[in-house]
Amino acid sequence: MLAAEFGTGQVLWSIFWFFLFFLWIMLVFNILGDIFRSDDLSGIAKALWLAFVVFLPYLGVFMYLIVRGDKMGMRQMQRAQDQEAATQDYIRSAAGTASSPADQLASLADLHTAGKLTDVEYEEAKRRVIVS
Repeated sequence: MLAAEFGTGQVLWSIFWFFLFFLWIMLVFNILGDIFRSDDLSGIAKALWLAFVVFLPYLGVFMYLIVRGDKMGMRQMQRAQDQEAATQDYIRSAAGTASSPADQLASLADLHTAGKLTDVEYEEAKRRVIVS
């Protein structure tokens, strides 16, 4: 019977408030994760920020965003770059292509002496190995 009393405007208003609540929960979880993953905060500072966010949620979250919000994005980008580098290293090691420049130069020299690379190709490939 209660659902029959809800009009379109009330449903949209409820959806709007649910959306804001969901945004708030996501923001709190992101901030809590950032507090725990921050390398530049000591244990006591982490505990203080955590208490501030838990016991005074609105004030704590807004203060955290004001004080440390600019660094949140930088830390998140750094974590993503580190994860991407680790993934690329894993792929190279799994594919067997993780060799040192010295190994690559030795392989190029072997191909050149075997006659599979011309002098121009050898010099170009050697230059690419040395530059990278």
